[in-house]
Amino acid sequence: MAEETSSDPFSTATSPSRPSSRGRGGRRIDPITSSPGRDLPPFEDESELLGDPAGEEEEQDGEELFGDQLEQDYRVIPALDVYDQDGMDDDGDFSDLSETARQAAEREIRQREREEGILTGRMRRGLMYEESDEEDESAPRKRRRAERAAEGEMDDDEMIESIENLEDMKGHTVREWVSMLGPKTEIKNRFKNFLRTFVDSKGHNVYREKIRQMVEANKESLIIDYNLLASVEQVLAYFLPEAPTEMLQNFDEAAKEVVLSMYPNYEKIVKEIHVRIGELPLIEELRSLRQLHLNQLIRTSGVVTSSTGVLPQLSVIKYDCNKCNFILGPFYQSQNNEVKPGSCPECQSTGPFEINMEQTIYKNYQRITLQESPGKVPAGRLPRSKDAILLDDQVDMCKPGDEIELTGIYHNNYDGSLNIANGFPVFATVIQANHITKKDDKMAASCLTDEDIKAIIHLSKDERIGERIFASIAPSIYGHEDIKRALALAIFGGEPKNPGGKHKVRGDINVLCCGDPGTAKSQFLKYVEKTAPRVVFTTGQGASAVGLTAYVQRNPISKEWTLEAGALVLADKGICVIDEFDKMNDSDRTSIHEAMEQQTISISKAGIVTSLQARCAVLAAANPIGGRYDPSLTFAENVDLTEPIVSRFDVLCVVRDTVDPIQDERLARFVTGSHIKHHPDASDTQADENLNVLNTNSSVEPLPQDLLKKYITYCKEKVHPKLHKMDQDKIAKMYAELRRESMSTGSIPITVRHIESMIRMAEAHAKMHLRDYVNEDDVNMAIRIMLESFISTQKFSITRTMRKTFSRYLAFRKDNNELLLFILTQLAADQMSFNRNRFGMEQESIEISEKDLQDKARQINISNLTSFYDSEIFKSNRFSRDSKRKVIVQSV
Repeated sequence: MAEETSSDPFSTATSPSRPSSRGRGGRRIDPITSSPGRDLPPFEDESELLGDPAGEEEEQDGEELFGDQLEQDYRVIPALDVYDQDGMDDDGDFSDLSETARQAAEREIRQREREEGILTGRMRRGLMYEESDEEDESAPRKRRRAERAAEGEMDDDEMIESIENLEDMKGHTVREWVSMLGPKTEIKNRFKNFLRTFVDSKGHNVYREKIRQMVEANKESLIIDYNLLASVEQVLAYFLPEAPTEMLQNFDEAAKEVVLSMYPNYEKIVKEIHVRIGELPLIEELRSLRQLHLNQLIRTSGVVTSSTGVLPQLSVIKYDCNKCNFILGPFYQSQNNEVKPGSCPECQSTGPFEINMEQTIYKNYQRITLQESPGKVPAGRLPRSKDAILLDDQVDMCKPGDEIELTGIYHNNYDGSLNIANGFPVFATVIQANHITKKDDKMAASCLTDEDIKAIIHLSKDERIGERIFASIAPSIYGHEDIKRALALAIFGGEPKNPGGKHKVRGDINVLCCGDPGTAKSQFLKYVEKTAPRVVFTTGQGASAVGLTAYVQRNPISKEWTLEAGALVLADKGICVIDEFDKMNDSDRTSIHEAMEQQTISISKAGIVTSLQARCAVLAAANPIGGRYDPSLTFAENVDLTEPIVSRFDVLCVVRDTVDPIQDERLARFVTGSHIKHHPDASDTQADENLNVLNTNSSVEPLPQDLLKKYITYCKEKVHPKLHKMDQDKIAKMYAELRRESMSTGSIPITVRHIESMIRMAEAHAKMHLRDYVNEDDVNMAIRIMLESFISTQKFSITRTMRKTFSRYLAFRKDNNELLLFILTQLAADQMSFNRNRFGMEQESIEISEKDLQDKARQINISNLTSFYDSEIFKSNRFSRDSKRKVIVQSV
């Protein structure tokens, strides 16, 4: 039987590896089912009945072919043995194509297939990976193509994935999806393409230029504008806030490849490139951070209240085995958990292991505390704070007192001390910083555009720019030109001097406003807080000595004594505004003596002996004793302040609430007009012009507030005027006269500090005009402001004689019409008091002789009064001239 089997030409025993028979069209032909009525031979071996494994295997493989007419499957069928004529070319023989012609033909075929949507061997745009057996073999080739595509070396049809493909996460979470190899490669390729190809509206390659600047400065942070990224790569911008840790790691790797492709040797200087995300659209308040924000990219703002020193943090760690001295590692440490070896691979011991100090790599680590900005805390609530971690090159980017915007990842970590206190598992939260922007830097001179600088320089060429700046200070407050001038000079500030580092002279101007309640003193201080850069606001009642200077507290983490900055230290290189200055305790007030003159704060507490910088101007507001200012008393008798503290103020502004029917009416009209103008539904543009006419006696146009802020910033950083050929004789003579008057009147003492104050104010006035040198006009303005400050503090009986004595100084830069109006209002007030005393009742009109006004005018060298009679100031104060009777009439 075995021999008969072997002689059968179609037996499977003789050809076990013969492939299965297939018919046309690729359909498999089963011999059993193909001839249903055929007589089959009997089984030739009992093993087939018993279920021989070899026979089963052959039958399962479809290779057991038997039958007498099996060759019929291979017979010729002319009707079926033909090719489809579509696409056939039977014109004749063809010669071999050249290489160039063949490539051109293939490109044409690819183009046609792409247009017709025919699936070719390569992956088309918009198609997802097919999960086939060949995927593993072609994955490296696909990755190479993706990298070439990011570098611009491939056509669009050879791109691996598209937006639709990357968006389809196949049921994975964002964090899982962006960590997988395929999407991760595509994300990196797209980001590299974005860095290489993004251009702005002017056609400049933005990030190539930023990379060049980064390399020139030897930095390792590349700042990416989130809005620009979202405009080009929407999917990356969607993934970034959802899985920031993984996405930023991908971005860092991609950015490093791009930088090294442009500058191959840069790796010798910087080991890592960090991508920083700026301008994240949504800003969260510290108070509103919740569980929803965990492990998300957030942007928040606040004030830095404390910061630790820069500490080393383990980045890549290696261990030494104590038994066999084998070096284990490297182990990469993460922020959340510590990685330790289990056993030594050399001797299989479980320890102990010691850290290999030489080969372990550290990175910089700093922890800061971010507190809500004072202006954003709801009324009656305590400000909340949150810890933030700064790593690598971000350490020491901010110091206590800086107001910053922080973009980072909101993390949580297990804190055992919290669980002991609360009795149930809770997690402490911390922000891992990615990008930090100082609020001061946003308004820094380096951030001003070319158009801003052109506008500032054009403004400085205006002859009356000083008057325009004075008119622009607190435009919503009526009158008080002397206070506005003092505040403007204090905001601009003088020049500090420290020749050879031996004797330091401050450049900041201190101002004290004292006067009756309801005269907008606090509003002036609030205006300065909103306008000037780096201002700290505090009140006398709510500030203690340590709160103003510095205080020592124990760090809850390290248990060490640390020094925390007070208001004056936080306002370094800025302005410290103190309201209700008279409400401070004497012991608290004396603590700022040193800060106001030497501009340092010396500390000697808890073993800490140091000196802190407090280079700030002090603007203070105080109320007089008894609530109202008594003009019959001197300034020292009106205010409960000691002479040492008063002498440290450069300018003293006394505000008196005098009764004047004309001015009171103008004030009331201004206030009501201001309320009407700022009503939400107001649309009357005429009201603005009327308010400006009511508010000031001069005809200058005030500056817009945004432009004023930029002007102040530019002047403080770029303009440093020098004293050059100053008129020393004039200052010496004026100082001698002031000393004599102060001793005879018994008011505030004039000291050498007042000479320095005049020099500082002259420098500040020169800064306003963007001058490099202090000229005579600046000195005259400083003398005028100093004299007005001094005369306003005198008794009422002495004020008039002192004004006459110093009239030549006080008249500087005053418009003739302003001087004449001042004289005329004094004459009208005298006439009104005379009528009241003589007739016992108020008169409807007051008549003043023209001759009296002319006599007064001649004393200040003004002879022509015609222009004054025709001016708007004359009419707006309800004066009219009767030329026939030669009298001036004021209707009350």
